[in-house]
Amino acid sequence: MSTTRHELLHAFDLLLAPARFKDYGPNGLQVEGRTVVRKIVSGVTASRALIEAAIHAEADAIFVHHGLFWRGQDGRVTGWMKQRLGLLLGDDVNLFAYHLPLDAHPDLGNNAQLGLKLGLVAQPGSGGRFGEQELGFLGGRTDGASFPSAALLAIHIEKILGRPVTLVDGAHRPIKTIAWCTGGAQGHFEAAIAAGADAFITGEISEPQAHYAREMGVAYLACGHHATERYGAPAVAGHIAAQLGLAHEFIDIDNPA
Repeated sequence: MSTTRHELLHAFDLLLAPARFKDYGPNGLQVEGRTVVRKIVSGVTASRALIEAAIHAEADAIFVHHGLFWRGQDGRVTGWMKQRLGLLLGDDVNLFAYHLPLDAHPDLGNNAQLGLKLGLVAQPGSGGRFGEQELGFLGGRTDGASFPSAALLAIHIEKILGRPVTLVDGAHRPIKTIAWCTGGAQGHFEAAIAAGADAFITGEISEPQAHYAREMGVAYLACGHHATERYGAPAVAGHIAAQLGLAHEFIDIDNPA
């Protein structure tokens, strides 16, 4: 089975609705490749390693969360940019990238899929979202129980994600209401506090968040940018591939960040 580049772009846009978001870079088709698409490779970031692996896997299109182009970056095609573009253009491979739209999708996005992996579910309706452009999810365990402590929540996350968690335990109480926003969402911590969270799960931590956690009595868990954003891209690409009858393969390029 196959589809066209245009039909694939339309399917991604229809699912992820990128026009709804004010983003840091272009969403959609970032590099135009061959017209006919039979196989999609998904990954987190359009690194040279992923592009090389996708070419080796005979992909016609690559679908990622972190594309090549960002607002305010140097526009010259040199160094790593030349290498990545050279591979894509030389092998005529399409590159699709969706940033905030992929974070926000209520079922297949990074936040929804991370919650699914961790056994968390957002509250129904608008009460289950918080922060700028309602990117953050707010809810709790699927079984309705609390974690007895933030330390036990951290241990649970470490087992699922397979990596250490940085915990600033400002809560010192059972953890019932949990907010989460994948990747570099440390700037959403104050909104999570205002939304009533006992704990906030994200990818990264910056200096101010440790103080906010201790002063406001809310636990902060930094679980890795890449580690928290491994799940949305394969969920979306797999869904669209099944819808259009295409082959799909997720390739995870390890990243300690």
